[in-house]
Amino acid sequence: MAAFVLQWPGSGESVRTPRRRSSILECRGRSSCYGVRRRVSPRRWTRTVCRPSRPSPFSLCCEKQDAFRLVPSATELLRDAHGHIAPVRREDGGRPTAVVIGAGLAGLTAAIELADAGYAVQVYEARGFYGGKVGSWQDAAGNHIEMGLHVFFGCYYNLFDVMRKLGVLERHFLPKEHRHMFVNDGGRVTELDFRLGGIGAPWNGLKAFFTTEQLPLLHKLRNAVALGTSPVVRALLDFDGAMEQVRALDDISFSEWFRRHGGSQHSLERLWNPIAYALGFLDCDAISARCMLTIFQLFAVRTEASQLRLLIGAPGEYMLRPMVEYIEQRGGRVVLRRGVRELVTEVADSSATNTSSEPAERIRGVVLRRLPSETADPFVPADVVIAALDVPGMQRLMPDVWRRRYRYFDNITQLKTVPVATVQLRFDGWVTELRHGDPVKQPQPPVHGGRGLDNLLYSADADFSCFADLAVTSPADYYREGAGSLLQCVLTPADRYMPMSNEAIAAEVLQQVYRLFPSARALQCTWSHVVKLAQSLYREEPGADRLRPQQRSPIQGLYLAGSYTQQDYIDSQEGAVRSGRLAVYAAVEDALQRQRSGEEEEEEEQRRVSTVGSRSG
Repeated sequence: MAAFVLQWPGSGESVRTPRRRSSILECRGRSSCYGVRRRVSPRRWTRTVCRPSRPSPFSLCCEKQDAFRLVPSATELLRDAHGHIAPVRREDGGRPTAVVIGAGLAGLTAAIELADAGYAVQVYEARGFYGGKVGSWQDAAGNHIEMGLHVFFGCYYNLFDVMRKLGVLERHFLPKEHRHMFVNDGGRVTELDFRLGGIGAPWNGLKAFFTTEQLPLLHKLRNAVALGTSPVVRALLDFDGAMEQVRALDDISFSEWFRRHGGSQHSLERLWNPIAYALGFLDCDAISARCMLTIFQLFAVRTEASQLRLLIGAPGEYMLRPMVEYIEQRGGRVVLRRGVRELVTEVADSSATNTSSEPAERIRGVVLRRLPSETADPFVPADVVIAALDVPGMQRLMPDVWRRRYRYFDNITQLKTVPVATVQLRFDGWVTELRHGDPVKQPQPPVHGGRGLDNLLYSADADFSCFADLAVTSPADYYREGAGSLLQCVLTPADRYMPMSNEAIAAEVLQQVYRLFPSARALQCTWSHVVKLAQSLYREEPGADRLRPQQRSPIQGLYLAGSYTQQDYIDSQEGAVRSGRLAVYAAVEDALQRQRSGEEEEEEEQRRVSTVGSRSG
């Protein structure tokens, strides 16, 4: 059996280890980061495995690697001993081709990684805009419309890494004050204030929860008991060990876990439900304990994890366009209004069975939906196909025979989704200024004349559990001279709003805004827009995590990306970016595996011929 070298960095020690197909892409063990195979010669590969290195939990910003830091770029697999990257090549020496289905965050991230690894990339998007659930566009009047409210936690390490590579992180992603603000009926504003004079986690988190006015003292104490008996405490010293405990809590809801550990119903309703709605569009009775405790663990250990950023303007312009330009500059194409109708496969090995460790099928390419000017559905060949779709999109694309043949695909059919509606309301004045309420001091001067609360806002007293005044938080596209606030409100749960007309939804939300901000009753709503998504995030309910697919599918050459696929973070923008990177890492790893197998077979054939020749002589 062929082998690769397992070597500890800096130790000079190595162990010959049988090479086997890698089945776990993301670190789920006790080590701090991925091992990375490096090419040290045309015929020799080394896997470097980093020793566990846990940073002090009391530092302000931990820069070490672990399961919640950066997913390794696929180009690390291609880097030789001198640091040079040798792009992936086909057997004939040509440039391999890749098709990415879907131009959301996962698809665009995958396309960037594929282009960097040497693939000729084509991205096909059925809609007329890129970005998927984070997409945006302009209407005829120039108003920027968004699919949802997009907020970026400080633990979005992979998303920030991509934006840093594109050169837009610090210019386009505006950090907000380190506090989470709650707006209650009558304009009463409370907060989780994480600011503690430069002192970081976990102390700033303890200060935030013990000083918040969102909960009475008794419920703060019960809250402390619940969290104090959670895996979060272990995470201060053993992050990965705590994550193992968190993963094991996927079978119960957060509210069940919270009450079992002494937490109160009042805390769930006034504090945790708005946060759960913002994270997964579900309340604490419906969302998995794994989902919520994952976030709490990050907040407890990482100072930056709880700090929020918002884009300076619309995501289509300030986050997605730089990604598309990067892909096109490297020879890739992003094609809008061009959906994929079918995946085309062929038999990879006639002796393979459904129970074999090797796939019985391999991808050949995709069939596009024909345009009105075309007489047939075009076929696009590809060495690699990455299906970067949401749950309903993937469910529609999968052939029925796959669902019967592979549990991998059958599990996807069992995933459920949640509805969400996003409402934008433009006013002729400033809603969150709280002129007659209890104004929150703004330590910085207003941006471009906008006035109000410059942060993400939560509420336990409205159907929109989270919202923001984009004219204040994201002024580049949303502030208008002579106009006022532009509230963007996320309705969760949105089940009862789905049958309603857009006008009725906007009117209902407007009344709730007036209830939260009595000082805004004199203001007029001058424009509104509603976006409904009947199937949005996958439903992160208890037991759903086991249904999420790994990025490497049973079909050779087909990989799945999307925030619903298996990765430790929740269904989110960070989860989408992580999944795109993981999918390409798997694709490049498999390509190199086949390349090495081909080289070994060639060497074996040469040895056989040489042996036969020597015997003949």
